[in-house]
Amino acid sequence: MDARFGLDKHVTLPGDFALAGGAVLPELTIAYETYGRLNANASNAILICHALTGDQYVASTHPMTGKPGWWQRLVGANKPVDPEDYFIICANVLGGCMGSSGPASIDPRGGRPYAMAFPVITISDMVAAQARLLDHLGVARLAAVIGGSMGGMQALSWAVQYPDRVGKVVAIASAARHSAQNIAFHEVGRQAIMADPMWAGGDYAPDAPPAAGLAVARMAAHITYLSEEGLTEKFGRRLQDRAAVSFGFDADFQVESYLRHQGLSFVERFDANSYLYITRAMDYFDLANTHDGNLARAFAAARCRFCLVSFTSDWLYPTTESRRIVRALNAAGAPVSFVELESPFGHDAFLLDAPEMNRVISGFLSA
Repeated sequence: MDARFGLDKHVTLPGDFALAGGAVLPELTIAYETYGRLNANASNAILICHALTGDQYVASTHPMTGKPGWWQRLVGANKPVDPEDYFIICANVLGGCMGSSGPASIDPRGGRPYAMAFPVITISDMVAAQARLLDHLGVARLAAVIGGSMGGMQALSWAVQYPDRVGKVVAIASAARHSAQNIAFHEVGRQAIMADPMWAGGDYAPDAPPAAGLAVARMAAHITYLSEEGLTEKFGRRLQDRAAVSFGFDADFQVESYLRHQGLSFVERFDANSYLYITRAMDYFDLANTHDGNLARAFAAARCRFCLVSFTSDWLYPTTESRRIVRALNAAGAPVSFVELESPFGHDAFLLDAPEMNRVISGFLSA
């Protein structure tokens, strides 16, 4: 395969992998894709970090759904992150379900899937796993780390955990901690999964997952990715394939049908236990926690330049969260650029057609 295009890879790194919670994995498997080539002095590597329901297929066809890469608007030929210029890496996060070590993985100590015996993980564990992958790939230092949503949390964590290994950080529609509201939404989703009888304490068969619970979890979460303006414009109160309401509980409204479709399609590509573990990792995320609650102190050792982007209609990670990070970076004396972009599409704006965001990122990377 031409090295300019996605290379689907797995690597199992032997030896204990210690986690923030005190547990230890006996080995670490990471599934990843690369695009482009590493240059002679290994200075052109960019790590793309995915969000909660994302994966390593950032710019190539997803093998399960057949859909294009989730960030092909940003990554690709003649895009801001061009494989002709950069060696681009995107790994499925620790705890994920697309090949990296997670609850569906086989525990080498017993030969059975971990299920709920998989240890609880954190965002910092995800980043440490990525660092192990980069060691394997011979990348000592990243030109940039880029991520949106949970990917932005990972990008910010890179600057804190490995300040000497990253030159630039781009965090989009993200935050330095998970809010009480976000934790609450995640708990609704987790309870929906665990209340499904098919969950069976996490020991369900791959061909008999808790589909109903996971679909409801996805439906609830998907609402938070949108905005009232966007939902009203796209659906309003329009009916779905009918002239009048049914006076029943079928999907009378288009928005109901849309959410049901989102839930059902999600079940086909995502593991319920992974959803539990990754949402928990996000809930535990608080960069200032180990620095006496002082976010500026968390960034004190940072050696990179930062670019933060938020969107006006994003109420999941609103602009106030980005401004909090900017203030902390200013207090830490770190160079930072920040822009709030107009968009009616809510949190998902960073995944949609966003030419202004592309221009901002392109300019930041080339500066």
